[in-house]
Amino acid sequence: MVLTNPGQIDYESYATDTLSSYLKQELCSQASGGLGSFLASHCKTLVDTGKPHMKRVIANKTIRQNYLLFSVYETELLLPSPVPNYEFGTIGVFQQFYTYQADKF
Repeated sequence: MVLTNPGQIDYESYATDTLSSYLKQELCSQASGGLGSFLASHCKTLVDTGKPHMKRVIANKTIRQNYLLFSVYETELLLPSPVPNYEFGTIGVFQQFYTYQADKF
């Protein structure tokens, strides 16, 4: 079973894709007025452009704990305003990820 635990690189890809989807759905839809309207029209492109940087931040801010049957990934993201800071807890087992905690702080 240890061999079926997804690795750190797999987690980084999963977390980057999940964060990108969240930003596109939540943050991009909330931008409006003035600078916000500019951001709204270019938001998804900005998120896609920033994905490599997001992946590096996730890699640097993630602690992986390996157990016999699963791995636990804890990530703390301190993001620039207006995006809130987050703490994520994710379990990796059988080549799948399950996020059990996503707290804003």
